[in-house]
Amino acid sequence: MDIIDTPFQPRAQTILELREFSRKLVRELGFMRHTLADSGLAPSAVHAIIEIGAKPGIQARDIASILRLDKSNASRQIARLEAAELVTRQTSSDDARSSELYLTAAGQKLRRKIDKFATDQVSDALRRLVPEDQQTLVRSLALYADALAQGHERTRTAAPPVSNARIVDGYRPGCIGDIASLHARFYAHHAGFGVFFERRVATELAAFAEGLPAPGQALWLVMEGERTLGSLAIDGDLKKRVAHLRWFIIDGSLRGSGMGRELMARAMAFVDAHYDETFLWTFKSLDAARHLYESFGFTLAEEAEGTQWGATVTEQRFTRRPTSPG
Repeated sequence: MDIIDTPFQPRAQTILELREFSRKLVRELGFMRHTLADSGLAPSAVHAIIEIGAKPGIQARDIASILRLDKSNASRQIARLEAAELVTRQTSSDDARSSELYLTAAGQKLRRKIDKFATDQVSDALRRLVPEDQQTLVRSLALYADALAQGHERTRTAAPPVSNARIVDGYRPGCIGDIASLHARFYAHHAGFGVFFERRVATELAAFAEGLPAPGQALWLVMEGERTLGSLAIDGDLKKRVAHLRWFIIDGSLRGSGMGRELMARAMAFVDAHYDETFLWTFKSLDAARHLYESFGFTLAEEAEGTQWGATVTEQRFTRRPTSPG
């Protein structure tokens, strides 16, 4: 089948439109007002309440980082919340020099009020969209927010990407533990997975690596010195000519480095030379990963709720066939 390229509008026009939409979102969500969500608090204080409620015990420096505030501004906001008896501070059990933040009963009540206000606001807007447009909106906003966050992180840290990271083929000592650790941390945060999931990743990956090298099988690692910071494997059946893309993960320190896309490019060249079809399993809401998969020709084939990983998630199966030339 021929591929027809859809013409894109000039990048400058896209930037102008996104800026206009961003300004409109800021206005419509109420960020230009003196208070937010009928709370009597400034927008930054409202967001501090939300973050402390979501992560009881969070430290002040983390609030500053999440809200993109300088430390002095964050300290003033937290001090005001303490004075209003919405937040309480406790000495950290791990480090006496640090303190943990918690919402008081009044703070919890205010957070519930803020949550209801925001839920009603979003629900009212969604009623004006058909379900298909709702899902498109969620995916697009997730990609946009993630791209903005990546740019902010590069500006904030002023640190160059890892320059000596390299991609290598095949097993390296220690890679199984590193890959299992990367998966465990990422999916604990994004899907609530625990030891059951980490054990499965480690044992299944170890069994796969033990059989390498093998026809139709491949493992690529992103290495920095002796550490593994990323991975991708192709576990295929040459007789059926179907490949399974597995254990694709990249450490956060490599975000924006292009290593994830390079891993995918190598894997796609490999499967196109050996297989008629490639599939992968992922979880709903991982929109940045989905965008990458789709850019390499994967399409959503099925999705269903499952519990096999130790928590209830919506699993998604994506498939890809080599692009026919001409």
